[in-house]
Amino acid sequence: MAEVAPFRIAIPDADLLDLRRRLHATRWPEPECVDDWSQGVPLGYTRDLAAYWADGYDWRAREALLNRFDQFVTEIDGLDIHFIHRRSPHPGAFPLVITHGWPGSIVEFHKVIEPLTDPTRSGGRAEDAFHVVCPSLPGYGFSGKPARTGWGVERIAAAWETLMGRLGYDRYGAQGGDWGAEVSTAIGGLGGPDGRCAAIHVNMPVFRPVVGAEPTAADRAALAAAEHYERWDSGYSKQQSTRPQTLGYGLTDSPVGQLAWIIEKFWAWTDCDGHPENALSRDELLDNVMLYWLTGSGASSARLYWQSFRTTTLPPVAVPCGVASFPKEIVRAPRSWCEAQYPTITRWTEMPRGGHFAAFEQPELFVAEVRAFFAGVRV
Repeated sequence: MAEVAPFRIAIPDADLLDLRRRLHATRWPEPECVDDWSQGVPLGYTRDLAAYWADGYDWRAREALLNRFDQFVTEIDGLDIHFIHRRSPHPGAFPLVITHGWPGSIVEFHKVIEPLTDPTRSGGRAEDAFHVVCPSLPGYGFSGKPARTGWGVERIAAAWETLMGRLGYDRYGAQGGDWGAEVSTAIGGLGGPDGRCAAIHVNMPVFRPVVGAEPTAADRAALAAAEHYERWDSGYSKQQSTRPQTLGYGLTDSPVGQLAWIIEKFWAWTDCDGHPENALSRDELLDNVMLYWLTGSGASSARLYWQSFRTTTLPPVAVPCGVASFPKEIVRAPRSWCEAQYPTITRWTEMPRGGHFAAFEQPELFVAEVRAFFAGVRV
């Protein structure tokens, strides 16, 4: 069996000094020609956030915050996979692998890992406890960067299945949003009802529009959101799925370029009432950006789009499935659009608030929903 080696985040001082130097030497564009975010992240906010990043943000404190979790690296299918592994102190805890997407990272889950693993410390019940495994996607964060094609959603799902078995879990659940939802969906179709995965839960389900002669209000809202996304919000996806290498030069060389590329999506996709810091603190926003900048993941993370947009055709999920539909998701797909991919839906929850980064934005709602769904599949 491959080694599972302890890992600790320890960024060299030289890397932090280089980041500060680059931020101070930024070559800025002229301001936008509008009074809002419709042309992208405004110059004034970007300069303010970059100044804080250079001279106010304390990476060492944030690094210590992430290092409170036990972390490991193991080789799977020729690639190093980094992951958090937090075992619950409660007997009978249920194993759960939770997966981020783009432009997210393991940082998304830093507020939910502890209440999931030790619910009695946050008003929950011991019988709701999980053993939590939180991997970094290939090409993201501290996981290895694939040097060859082939690392699409299905291969990642197979790697997570291997990882859970390597950690001694013969039965587990999977949860995710964005690419994490695709990976969890693929896991749910891997082995059928007799496989190791007992159930999955997603907060950005895979869907295909199904609209009859009389579209419902939910259909019309989802179609309008999809049209808006395609017209105004999908440029990043087109670039990352076609020319990720070209994009990577700018993202890897310019911290402000990487910052703006990510922060725009936190403005667009969070339940933030027009400003990302209404949903998350600037330290949290920068924590997430740092996992891209420090690891030089601009190109390698984008390649998941190039790889998976060409090849991914997921089979229907064969295990019980739960869906949390958050109101500010990119497209809030109606249940009828999702049932072909998830014919085994047993819980569908219309969440009261929150957006694309569910665990990051609304940790208490996220934890309660995950507990409620998996309560029905633990036995």
